[in-house]
Amino acid sequence: MARMMYREAVLSTIAEEMERDENVVVLGEDIVGGNGTAGGPEAIGGIWSTSTGLYGKFGADRVIDTPISESAIMGAAAGLALSGKRPVAELMFADFIGVSLDQIWNQLAKFRYMFGGKTKCPAVIRMAWGAGYNAAAQHSQAVHQILTGMPGLKVVMPSTPADVKGLLRTAIRDDDPVIFLEHKALYGVKGEVSDDKDFMIPFGHARLTRAGNDVTIVSTGLLLGFCEAVADKLAAEGIGCDVIDPRTTSPLDEEAILDSVEVTGRLVVVDESNPRCGFAGDICAMVAEKAFASLKAPPLSVTPPHTPVPFARELETAYLPSIPKIEAAVRKVLSYR
Repeated sequence: MARMMYREAVLSTIAEEMERDENVVVLGEDIVGGNGTAGGPEAIGGIWSTSTGLYGKFGADRVIDTPISESAIMGAAAGLALSGKRPVAELMFADFIGVSLDQIWNQLAKFRYMFGGKTKCPAVIRMAWGAGYNAAAQHSQAVHQILTGMPGLKVVMPSTPADVKGLLRTAIRDDDPVIFLEHKALYGVKGEVSDDKDFMIPFGHARLTRAGNDVTIVSTGLLLGFCEAVADKLAAEGIGCDVIDPRTTSPLDEEAILDSVEVTGRLVVVDESNPRCGFAGDICAMVAEKAFASLKAPPLSVTPPHTPVPFARELETAYLPSIPKIEAAVRKVLSYR
């Protein structure tokens, strides 16, 4: 085992896969230098420092600095994937998918189906997402609820450095397009990771981070840590919470959630996407439909309000689900007898 930051897990996994397979290429805005140094020793490797050193090691043919055009990046990734390469393309902020939705939604996601399964499209699209970074309305959004609703895409949301290693390696080796969402507020978080260069985590397998028999809490990304803090606090009072990290929203490990609710009878879903047509509502609906007889209380969701992400630090803090809000929701479902 090794200990590293979330961003280091991203970088090291990409480097290991590029060493293993010469067809793996990376592309994106400013990924070579990020500091005007063209990949030299002072290069930071993009604003998130997730491609530092790749240019010097693998060269311009496999580490491609692109123009500031998200549609061009996605179009290039699609073409590379169809021609036998395994592109790992970076959108600097997930918010920028708007100008490249045709390439993602109508091209990447549908090639396998439109060509009758006769071709593969092994593209990984990495995006930094999420609030808590004081980056305002156009650089702080959650987009997983949009992308999860697009058939043909696999959507991955790692919450720990260990999950980054296992899930990113699975994504790069997958023959279908994968959206890999990295919460920007987690880049500096440290954790233990496997040294095994073939360590992989299969898609559609949730992770149980806390165990208890009273309430099921489902969350991912930055807010997962908030949920774990609530579970730890309540455990001291004799209240047990199952905390489930789905890891992937498509495919979704419905079985893990339903099995837990069948024991606890209570569900709280904590998510950073907005409440209307959001991921939390989707999980609550799924449980209400498939485990209604097990429920002892109405499923509750804890989400931001249906507004853009505010810029002011105090407003952003109020916008995001918080530990007190999550605790209040858990206590509310426990109040039903």
